[in-house]
Amino acid sequence: MKINIIGTSGSGKSTLCQQLSLLLNVPSIELDSLYWLANWQGSSDDELNQKLAATLDKAVSGWILDGNYTRTQPIKWKEVDMVVWLDYSLPRTLYQSITRTLARIRSGQELWENTGNKERWKNAFFSRDSIILWLLKTYYPNKKRNLSHMANLNLRHIQFVRLTSPKETNLFLQQMKAQVQSK
Repeated sequence: MKINIIGTSGSGKSTLCQQLSLLLNVPSIELDSLYWLANWQGSSDDELNQKLAATLDKAVSGWILDGNYTRTQPIKWKEVDMVVWLDYSLPRTLYQSITRTLARIRSGQELWENTGNKERWKNAFFSRDSIILWLLKTYYPNKKRNLSHMANLNLRHIQFVRLTSPKETNLFLQQMKAQVQSK
């Protein structure tokens, strides 16, 4: 199975990606890890697309992909079976993002292997590039775009699943587990 998990920053894409990866026994792929280079430098569109295509080609038995990056859609949705949209409320997503950011600042956790990129107070809360500011700027445009994708007849080959609460997400995981166990 090939699944792309989408949603606003802080919605829980990476967590759900890991859970589904373990459940379905397929690789989890984080688009941010393909995009970000050392010193918070981003890959060009061509570089990102090449890395994504190569990574997906290696995962022949299926994959769980976490991330939006609309510019990668022709590659990631070419063979995708399902798109799972974590569409939690803005207050919940903002809370999750702030909590996650604070935990990462405290731990000094490197976000993506071999990049040295870590969240810091200044960048997280007091910068034009703040992840919190990014969430606030993109929340409603992302919602509008994702609703448009779901209604797009050219994408009807994709099963869209919209989850609006952690309770719905847990139910979805239980349903996926039941499907796996019935095979």
